[in-house]
Amino acid sequence: MDPLVFAAVLFAAACHASWNATIKRGLDPLATTVLISIGAAIVSAVFLPVVGLPAGAAWPWCGASVLIHLVYFAALIESYRAGDMGQVYPIARGSAPLMTAIATTAFIGERLGLLGWSGILLLVAGVMLLSLRGGRDLARLDKKAVGFALFTAVTICAYSVVDGVGARHAGNPNSYSAALFVGTGPVMLAYALARRGGDVIAAMGRQWSLGLAGGTLQLGSYGIAIWAMTVAPIAIVAALRETSVLFGAVIAVTFLKEPLRAGRVVAALMIVAGLTLIRLY
Repeated sequence: MDPLVFAAVLFAAACHASWNATIKRGLDPLATTVLISIGAAIVSAVFLPVVGLPAGAAWPWCGASVLIHLVYFAALIESYRAGDMGQVYPIARGSAPLMTAIATTAFIGERLGLLGWSGILLLVAGVMLLSLRGGRDLARLDKKAVGFALFTAVTICAYSVVDGVGARHAGNPNSYSAALFVGTGPVMLAYALARRGGDVIAAMGRQWSLGLAGGTLQLGSYGIAIWAMTVAPIAIVAALRETSVLFGAVIAVTFLKEPLRAGRVVAALMIVAGLTLIRLY
């Protein structure tokens, strides 16, 4: 894999972990999600005149992605309502890259080879182990939470494939990213108002600066991934994005003073081994 693309996606994963670590300020999941989406839409609207609109062939893909992202956010919120993050997050984020690899092989014809598949499998296993915190949550798995988590993984797979193909049709992946986020923000706001009414606006108004900061990082993080999917296999990029879990663990141990358990070390080594194979791909 090209070293520039490899490094860029890892940087995007670090950005993803960083804004996730900074938004835990007491807001509920729906308000936080909508706030970040609106922040990303505002920043994207500023850049859209500079990067221009994507080619007409990309618009159906962009529209489909907006709807899929709405379903994704709704499913993720319901997942967190039904079960603990320690159960939902590893299932959703860990299984999505494997689903994406299967989907791109079956429907797009991408061929990953032995190194690519081995790297993805090792990385996914490491993400699952790291997120499950040594497996302590396995004894309390809730069927409803697992169902929502798997459905969330399907939506992650869906928007990864759609955005990868859409960006390749756009002519300019930056145009595609800007249009995508401009479209997603209002749709998420409409969804929140339908669910909660004006209360969600009051909750977001107190944290508007957080929304702009988080939205900027979200746009940068996923925008880099969308660009990478135009020059590298979609499944490989989707797998590399999940190293955000590893960066999150480093942040937790270094800054939040969480304990460095043996399970975390083994999981980190598995992720690094997977990254090495992907880099050699």
